[in-house]
Amino acid sequence: MEKKDKFLEEHEHLISDHDYDGIRELNNPMPTWWRYLFYITIIFAAVYMFRYHVFGDDLQIAEYNKEMALAEANKPKTAFDENALVLMTAKADLDKGKELYDKNCIACHGTLGEGNAIGPNLTDKYWLNGGSLKEVYHIIKVGKPMKGMLAWQNQLSPEQMLQVSSYTMSLVGTNPPNAKEAQGELVE
Repeated sequence: MEKKDKFLEEHEHLISDHDYDGIRELNNPMPTWWRYLFYITIIFAAVYMFRYHVFGDDLQIAEYNKEMALAEANKPKTAFDENALVLMTAKADLDKGKELYDKNCIACHGTLGEGNAIGPNLTDKYWLNGGSLKEVYHIIKVGKPMKGMLAWQNQLSPEQMLQVSSYTMSLVGTNPPNAKEAQGELVE
């Protein structure tokens, strides 16, 4: 106790006039860095108040809504209706379909669509998942993971999937050599 009293006697000039139930308060100023941090928060609050509440700058939700409206406006104007698919017969579309087929489908369905150990023959009139354009498009889009057919909807655009579907439909009746035996149901 003597040390504390001695300290207070030596630093009498630091003791403020405040006395609470015998507890005397020292007059220690806040650290400088703490004061500057406090001043910075006051400046930030003033800037924030003027920017968002006085001048009406966008709050987060308004900014988000603007960005979403801009993204919606930049979407392609032509919607792709999967219920109204039309077989593409133009040479450019079939060539693009063949190019996509060669890049993505040969490994499982063969160079000429003849099928192999993994994928079925695409040149006969027998189909495992339906033989209409809509059904072929659908199986290309969503795949058949249990049978090893990948879903291509994340890698190909709807137009590209239609080009591959149209090219696949053009293979029917081509009778390539070493074609895999018929699988599925006959589709006329």
